[in-house]
Parts: sequence; structure tokens; C-alpha cells
Amino acid sequence: MTMQKIIREATQNLYVDPANAAKTGDSYMCEASPQLIIGIGGTTRPGSSTERALRMALKAAEEQGARTILFDGPFLASLSMYDPASERSDAERELIEAVRSADGLIIASPAYHGGVSGLVKNALDLLEETSKDTRPYLHGRPVGLIVTAYGWQATGATLASLRTIVHALRGWPTPFGAGFNTLESRFSDDGSCSDGSAANLLALVAQQVMSFSFLDKKA
Repeated sequence: MTMQKIIREATQNLYVDPANAAKTGDSYMCEASPQLIIGIGGTTRPGSSTERALRMALKAAEEQGARTILFDGPFLASLSMYDPASERSDAERELIEAVRSADGLIIASPAYHGGVSGLVKNALDLLEETSKDTRPYLHGRPVGLIVTAYGWQATGATLASLRTIVHALRGWPTPFGAGFNTLESRFSDDGSCSDGSAANLLALVAQQVMSFSFLDKKA
């Protein structure tokens, strides 16, 4: 069976228009069990724009039938700098085991000086602990990407960098990546954004992760 046919059959009845999903109640509920989507991202500041955008995407995934787990900025800040020779902490083991169980991921990073934050990159470096697994790293799993930046200049470069990292980890970056200029898009504690299109864009990230998370099971 060709990859094109696998994708077509797996996603034939899965598309939900993000603008109408809330109205219709459509979802991606798996008949066997809900998909597990892991969110990784944020900054050292609780409630950062990056974290709020990630929470909105995970909420959209939940509305489409997923179970979700969030590893936010403060959690990531509790991780030691990755050292392969060191004994893993409880927090590190928690993240590793969650990723091992995940059907898909959503990663959100601020754009710092044109690239991914050290906080997020350190968490992804930790996945080296899965290198000898039957399904190592992010093998075969869809990964949605979100970038926030104070201006547009660094957004595209950081999205491209995240895609490269996900490819190196054997994951599938989803076709759409969401980038936000926080000068124009203000995320609030209540799960809203001053940019009216943000919810739809983040729902699209979640929708693509949900759609493609069925491929591994389908294949």
C-alpha cells in the first residue's frame, strides 16, 4: 500500500473545520481509546504567551477527543541540563515516559534571537534516553509546532528550526505550523486571544496532529 493511500484512508473522515468544530461537536475520538497528545513548551515565566497558546491547542485537541498532558515552562525549568551520564530525576523520567506513550505531540517555543529556546531544546535533548527503544525518539508520530515571537522576524526561522529538530528525532512535523507575533496577538489567562484567528489556527494544529496520529495505528 502506498503512503498516499495510507494517508488518504486514515484521514478520509477525520477532517473537522476548526471554525465549525465547536458548533457541530465533531471530534476525532478513537473507537479503541482516546489519543494521547503531549504538550511541551513555555518559558520560565508561568502564564507566558507561549504557554497560553499551547494550552489553547491542547484544549482544541481535547475537544476533538484526545487526552492531553502538558509539560509547561516551569516544569521544563525544573529539569537539569541534559547530561547522558547523569542519573535521571523523577521529573525527567515523567517526561520520557509520557513521550513514550504519546500518539502525538505539540511543541511550543518562544523565538529567542532567531531560534528555539534553550528550555525547550533541553527537554527535547532528553529524548536521547529513548534512542534504544523499539520506537525511538518521536518515531512515526505527528508533531504540531507553535512559535511566539516579539515581532515577525524570528518566527519563520524558529519554525524551520523546530521542523529540523523534529525530523532529526524521526517525527513528522505537521504541514501547518502556527506562528504568532505577540505585539499583535495578546493571549489571556481565560484562554482567549486578541487575534480572532488564533483559536482557529491553534485548532488546526491540533486537528492535524489528531488526524495523523491515526497513521501509525492504521499502517
